[in-house]
Amino acid sequence: MTYAIIAIGGKQYRVREGERLLVDRLPYDEGKTFHADILLLGGDGDARVGGDLKGEQVTARVAAHVLGEKVIVGKHKRRTGYRRRNGHRSRLSQIEIQSIAKKAARSSTTKKTETAKKAEPAAKSGSGAATAKKTSKKAEEKK
Repeated sequence: MTYAIIAIGGKQYRVREGERLLVDRLPYDEGKTFHADILLLGGDGDARVGGDLKGEQVTARVAAHVLGEKVIVGKHKRRTGYRRRNGHRSRLSQIEIQSIAKKAARSSTTKKTETAKKAEPAAKSGSGAATAKKTSKKAEEKK
């Protein structure tokens, strides 16, 4: 029963895994996932806030972009003949909370292989061989 308080669009929402909710329109396409800002994590004993949340993230998917219910706004001032009728429908995004979990850590083996691949092309280049010849000539001159 883990829950989280997340911030989206200047508003805060209490969410659980698998939950769907309507929020203000998001800049992500339908079907895309994103990580919401997490403010509090609770449900498993004590609630955690701030620095205790390091390494935690909430993953959400944009299910659909929808329009909210129509809101009618009417203005009236008596005895002046002033009447206005206006309305609007809010643009909303429906999101689904996929997971509340720790961030996936990058393994150290991938970092080692990446640095090894970067070092190999430098050793193969002709400029490295030219500098080696220059240093060997300087060493012979000193002797």
